[in-house]
Amino acid sequence: MPNCTVESIELGRVGRRVIEASFDGGDLSSDAGVLLLRRADEHIGLTRAVAKVFADRRRAASVTHAAGDLFRQRLYALCCGWEDVTDHNTLRHDLALQTAVGRDGALASGPTLYHLEATCTPAHTAALHGVLLDQFIASRAETPQELILDIDATHIPLHGKQEKAHFHRYYDNYCYLPLYVFCGQDLLACVLRPSSRDPASVLSALIKLIAQRLRQKWPQVRLIVRGDSGFCRPAALRRFDKWGIHYIIGLQKNAALLKRVELAELAIADAYAATGIKQHMISEFDYAAGTWEHERHVIARLEHDARGANPRFVVTSLHGDCEALYEQLYCARGEAENRIKEAQLDLFGRRASCHKFQGNQLRLLLAALAYTLMIHLRRLALDGTELERACTATIRTKLLKIGAAIVRNTRRIRVLMASHHPLKRVFFAAARALAP
Repeated sequence: MPNCTVESIELGRVGRRVIEASFDGGDLSSDAGVLLLRRADEHIGLTRAVAKVFADRRRAASVTHAAGDLFRQRLYALCCGWEDVTDHNTLRHDLALQTAVGRDGALASGPTLYHLEATCTPAHTAALHGVLLDQFIASRAETPQELILDIDATHIPLHGKQEKAHFHRYYDNYCYLPLYVFCGQDLLACVLRPSSRDPASVLSALIKLIAQRLRQKWPQVRLIVRGDSGFCRPAALRRFDKWGIHYIIGLQKNAALLKRVELAELAIADAYAATGIKQHMISEFDYAAGTWEHERHVIARLEHDARGANPRFVVTSLHGDCEALYEQLYCARGEAENRIKEAQLDLFGRRASCHKFQGNQLRLLLAALAYTLMIHLRRLALDGTELERACTATIRTKLLKIGAAIVRNTRRIRVLMASHHPLKRVFFAAARALAP
């Protein structure tokens, strides 16, 4: 007997035929590619490790959804573009997501997932950061000689009465200021901080913990910290020197520094006036600020064009060709900003709508874990394909958001995707690469 209660809508005509649309197609999913995430997750053991270290405080007799299933559900949904826990009130019935999580029935509801976030503690935060570091170490097939740790901070705007919310004059709103640490494309740490704190707060303590873990695995590895002038603090530089960690960090210009390059600035200004061509010079010297206990190596990059002089300064413990240190090493830190955009925008690391500060820290870490899963999917399964250099948003659009009919019986689960999907060759290549 036909279902006459299904709502449909007319969307015009094609010739004599009426176009009608309705949501009565049955067991269809818009996210068939989530099954690739399941294979990638099994390959690296990400959610297994998360569930192992995340102490579940729930009463065992009342638990319907294990912690591992909750994290799989949440991370896979983030990768597929579903950022809010309220989305799961409907998504819990999606057969593709159920299959990826490994369940035959409804998944956890929004309130259940929110309860998981609300129970987060600083101990959970430390444990999940340990998982990020372990994933990075496991991804290295060979012992690295050198690792560059990119540090950067960004802001998360707040719209509510979240714990530790403060107004920040520079960003002109209430916000948090999380601190990120990357090594290449890998995310090693993301620490949520109130905007009332110094941007460089917790920096040296965080780098110390990361360095200790990395040197446990690779005792001879050379570590270099790279960041902008917002992280140039005397205490941090002093500790990096003490711990044997190299650094190349931006240095705020001041009258003393400008005095040191005054003659060079005049020379390139005269050269620009004579030629009309932008002038560029890189030099080096030793310098000690009033709060430093000794002189340090400083690199000065001087430019002069139609807008006038534009000097930049960098303090570093490294020695060598100053042009290579500035242009090839220091300027490459801009790539970390692209990685932050992926974690924050593509994987919703800016969703700080929990009232509790630790709940928002967990949301930041969930985005970081989803980012880790996506870059491992790209690294393990998409090498040699047209998506090998794609950002996470492109991978989601082209490989995860695939419509499919799901047919389940006692013997198999069939995922019937569109016959004319343009990247089906890439999908099959990725699935083969992720085979056990």
